[in-house]
Amino acid sequence: MKKIRYGILSTAQIVPRFVKGVNESSIGEAAAIASRSLDKAEQMAKKLNIPQAYGSYEELCKDEQIDIVYVATYNKGHYEAAKMALTCHKHVLVEKPFTLQLAQAEELFDLAEKNGCFLMEAQKAVFLPISLQIKKAIQQNKIGKVHWVQSVTSYPSTDHISWFHSLEAGGGTLHGSGSYPLQYMQFVLDQSIKEYRGTSTREKGATDDQVNLSLKFHNQALADIFISVKIDIPSKMIVYGETGRIEIPYFWKTKQAIIYYEDGRQEVLNGEFDSEFVFEVDHVNDCLQKQLSESPVMTKKMTLDTVRLVEQLYTEWLKEDV
Repeated sequence: MKKIRYGILSTAQIVPRFVKGVNESSIGEAAAIASRSLDKAEQMAKKLNIPQAYGSYEELCKDEQIDIVYVATYNKGHYEAAKMALTCHKHVLVEKPFTLQLAQAEELFDLAEKNGCFLMEAQKAVFLPISLQIKKAIQQNKIGKVHWVQSVTSYPSTDHISWFHSLEAGGGTLHGSGSYPLQYMQFVLDQSIKEYRGTSTREKGATDDQVNLSLKFHNQALADIFISVKIDIPSKMIVYGETGRIEIPYFWKTKQAIIYYEDGRQEVLNGEFDSEFVFEVDHVNDCLQKQLSESPVMTKKMTLDTVRLVEQLYTEWLKEDV
C-alpha cells in the first residue's frame, strides 16, 4: 500500500510526539521536516530519523514528494504556514488553535476547496479509544440524560513557551488549551454550543493566564471550563447525567475513564496505546485515501465555530485595556 508522506513544519516540542504517531500509523511516513534554521531542521531530522531537512517552510511545501503538511508553528504562524502549503496544493493538518481570526480560518477552507485539498484542525483527543467509548456510553444512555459537564485544565509550567504571554503571538490559556475541552465536549455529547460567556485574568497588555467559560448546548446541557497556568490542580473532565457520571482524567491524552452509577457500581473504561497521536494520523490517512476534503469527525463547522468563539471572547477582554 502506498505510503502517505508527511512534511513537518516546525521543530516545536510537540513534533517528536506527532512523528511517533506517524511512524506507528498504518501507512504514514515522516518524509521531511523544515525550520527557519536549516541547522535546527537537520538536528531534528537526525534525532527522529527523517530523511529530508529544509531551512525554509516554502522549500518543504514545494517538495513534490510530500502528500500532506503538518503545521506545528507558533500560534500566530498557523495561518501563513497553512496558506503556503495549500497554495502549493498540499493537504494540510493544522495544530490548535487553527487560526487566531475567523476570517483567516474561512479563507483557508475556501482555499482548500478551490485547490482540491484536505484540511483539518489537529485534535488528537477526539480520536482516542477512550473518547469513542465515552461517546458510545452517553449514546447508550448509561448515565441518563446529560445535564452538566465540568472541565478543569491546569498547566502550571509555561516557561518553555517564550511567547506564551504575548498577545501578538497568540499566546494565552484560551488560545493554548481552549480547543481541547470546547471540541471534546461537542464530540462526546454530539452537540454544538448554543450560548457562551467567559471571564479571564491577565495583566494589562498581556494575554490570559486563567479563563472560566460557561456554555449551553443545543440539548440544554450546561458546561463549565476552567483553564489555568497559575495553580497546580488535577486536570479532568466530568460528564454528569441523571443516573451517573463519567470522570475522565487528563481527557486529552487519557487511557482510562470511570463510569459511576447511582447504585454505587463503577465501570472502568480502558483504551491502551503507545502514541496518543496515532489514531488522529490514521484518521487523516483514511480521509486522504477516500479523497475527502473534510474530516467527518473534526469538521469544518466545529473548527470555525471554535475560532469564532475564541476570537469573540478575546475581543471582549481586550476592550478592558482601552
